[in-house]
Amino acid sequence: MQSVIIVIHLIIVLALTGVILVQRSEGGGLGIGGGGGGGFMSSRGTSNLLTRTTAILAAIFFVTSLLLSWLAGHQRAPSSIIDGSSAPITQPGTPSPPLGQGGGVLDSLKQQEQAPAAPQAPRSQ
Repeated sequence: MQSVIIVIHLIIVLALTGVILVQRSEGGGLGIGGGGGGGFMSSRGTSNLLTRTTAILAAIFFVTSLLLSWLAGHQRAPSSIIDGSSAPITQPGTPSPPLGQGGGVLDSLKQQEQAPAAPQAPRSQ
């Protein structure tokens, strides 16, 4: 359901972007409203059509945005800070090893350095 609404939302975004770019700006920009009165619509009719289309697409964009945010919040399961513990559970009374005696990152790197390396082929310089 959510993926269908996302696809519709993206189509509306593309259509809204296209309609906005086609509109005639005050500077002339990318507008289609040319000079003469010839054509299938007058410049005033084109402007009214594009304004209405922009308003309708903006309203649909707003509704799909609200719907997507509602679906995202609705599908999220409630969680508790108390119940979810990500720390590993150890036996009570078992002390963890000191930092200098195994278990640390530096100690594991030292063990890798001390391990014998496999023979390598000589490299030409």
